[in-house]
Amino acid sequence: MTKLALVRVRGQVRMVWDIKDTLNNLGLYRPNYCVIVEKTPVFLGMIKKVDRHITWGEASEETLNLLEKKREKTKNKKGEVVYKKFLRLNPPRKGYGRKGIKKSFQEKGALGYRGDKINELIKRML
Repeated sequence: MTKLALVRVRGQVRMVWDIKDTLNNLGLYRPNYCVIVEKTPVFLGMIKKVDRHITWGEASEETLNLLEKKREKTKNKKGEVVYKKFLRLNPPRKGYGRKGIKKSFQEKGALGYRGDKINELIKRML
């Protein structure tokens, strides 16, 4: 099944509560956080709802391997080592796009669906 990489671009100032709640359910708590999800109808509905606050696309195997190396480990209550479901990334080198974080990717901005170009963005953020 295809894996999607979601990166939160915008903060939460003046954001409606249900969009905040959806972003938290996805694990995108702060800007520049990234999560990897399966391409299922449930996640596609959530992505459609928060499309004006994230950028997303299909992640390649190479990008997934790079992200897996960066994933943070923590211990749960039983003392077992577990991985966090989100990844903290740096802001991208050379920025998100020419028109910033308020325009869609089709308008040379940062938001919305990027397709395979998400891999280039994530590599600039690692």
